[in-house]
Amino acid sequence: MNAYENYTTYREIAQQPRLWRETYETIQSRQEDIARFLKRVSSDKDLRVILSGAGSSAFIGETVAPYINTSSPFVVEPIATTDIVAAPEAYFRPKRPTLLVSYARSGNSPESVATVDLADALIDEVYHIILTCNREGSLARRGEEDDNALVVYMPEAANDKGLAMTGSFSTMALASLLLFNLDAINEHAKTVDRAAGMAKKVMTSETLDAVAASDFKKAVFLGSAPFKGLAKEAELKMLELNAGRIATRSDTPLGFRHGPKSFIDEKTTVFQFLSNDDYTRKYERDLLEELEGDGMTQDVVFSEGYDESIAADRQVTLADAKTAMPDAFLLFPYLVAAQRLAFLKSYKQGINPDDPSPEGVINRVVKGVRLYPYPQEDT
Repeated sequence: MNAYENYTTYREIAQQPRLWRETYETIQSRQEDIARFLKRVSSDKDLRVILSGAGSSAFIGETVAPYINTSSPFVVEPIATTDIVAAPEAYFRPKRPTLLVSYARSGNSPESVATVDLADALIDEVYHIILTCNREGSLARRGEEDDNALVVYMPEAANDKGLAMTGSFSTMALASLLLFNLDAINEHAKTVDRAAGMAKKVMTSETLDAVAASDFKKAVFLGSAPFKGLAKEAELKMLELNAGRIATRSDTPLGFRHGPKSFIDEKTTVFQFLSNDDYTRKYERDLLEELEGDGMTQDVVFSEGYDESIAADRQVTLADAKTAMPDAFLLFPYLVAAQRLAFLKSYKQGINPDDPSPEGVINRVVKGVRLYPYPQEDT
């Protein structure tokens, strides 16, 4: 047993391949139940689908939306609960039938509970899918008592005990991809297994160890389509596990040029999650070449297989050859790489990755949020 395994967070990162297989089995076993619910709620052609959560849970929606929108009959919108609670009238359409998908590790975050309350109060016809890791949470109990709700539980071990969301994030993301593409679920069994194998390789990557040991003080995470949401989650993991000691940003490779590029200096490492889409990768290569030309920053790319045409200081590869896994599923080993990177950097700085904020600046379930009753006009 290595020293890392003394930490709950590291063990929770490492167990994800097993949790993905369990999540697949859960969705497969409930296929008829889920299909029946989706058929009932989507009978209205004008159904609006919102993917919602707070913090990392909000980024789940951003990572899965591109795939769901291109592979299923549903059109989904990721909107954070933290946005909805502060200004519900800006996001809800009272006369539009709505399916609200709530992502909740604990199911007790005040904004998540308030978003469900606001949806029920403000939308004439609303349905819920609650993806949660906690059977005892407020959202789970609410959903079980609501005929217009479907509750799907993640594996018990996905209810992370560490501060940072790891398995909870990846299992809820995987469940989303599968439940909105039930017709193809059997085809995805091998894909989930491949993703699990790549994640195991990441857990022993010496390249990743070397990157974490390097003396960067700033980290930029870049990705396109599903990897844009992943970049946000990677940024947050690096920030929270390192107690704010690493300055972070996230963006898309194209968006980064529009001002945020001024963030970089000689103490910056730029991390790019490379797409397997040949068209998208053209833009990613262009930025890497530009950064290499600038010579100010270390460049690290994550890719499925080694790409000799990429100009970068280091490549963290997931497979011996490029096998073109769809980006939506390549997301999962990339996510493990980002989590492990943040853990290693935290450990090497002498921080406790299980409790990087002993002063209570941040908590596993957010504290200090005061909820206000929403003013409704009398009808």
